[in-house]
Amino acid sequence: MDGSLGIFARATFLTVVIAMGGSAAAGELAATASKRIPICHGYSCNYRTMLALGPGDGARFRSILRAGAGSPQAERSAISKAVRYFEQRIFRATGIRDLPQSEFGASRIRGQMDCVDESTNTHALLVYLAERKLLRFHKVEDKASRGLFVDGRYPHWTAVISDRGGTEWVVDSWYAPMGGAPDIFPLSQWKKRGVLESGALD
Repeated sequence: MDGSLGIFARATFLTVVIAMGGSAAAGELAATASKRIPICHGYSCNYRTMLALGPGDGARFRSILRAGAGSPQAERSAISKAVRYFEQRIFRATGIRDLPQSEFGASRIRGQMDCVDESTNTHALLVYLAERKLLRFHKVEDKASRGLFVDGRYPHWTAVISDRGGTEWVVDSWYAPMGGAPDIFPLSQWKKRGVLESGALD
């Protein structure tokens, strides 16, 4: 009887170990699975270019986010690096290097991105990372906006994440050139900015 129980216990243990290994393997497979993401450009998504992220891209994102696994602050730094890599991939897909910010009132400039394009693309990347369980300390929120002209500010959009404490953070890549580091700071601070001074956004 005791011997039978011992054999049963060992068999159960092996089953659990195998299941755990299978789960880890499934997680890695999901993290590197291919994904096609429509990239917005040309101002307010006038143009869309399909970007195929393959297993190599998935492995790169997993490596980038693994380096930020120690704390929320480290993860936000890793997210910044992920955005920079993502924009390098966008450049390879579109063949056009987006300049920082955008010309107000312009339209249909292929390859150039306004804040609608930038926030949409960054949001898509964040969803991609979240779907692959690469974000430990943050979740993806809806995009946010500020400015209505009548309040002395241009309308401006950004992607948003929130930490476990409920603080929302912008991930705003519009100000930087393609492949540059996005602004990542509390949404409450971002909401107060954007006053028109000499025709420029702050």
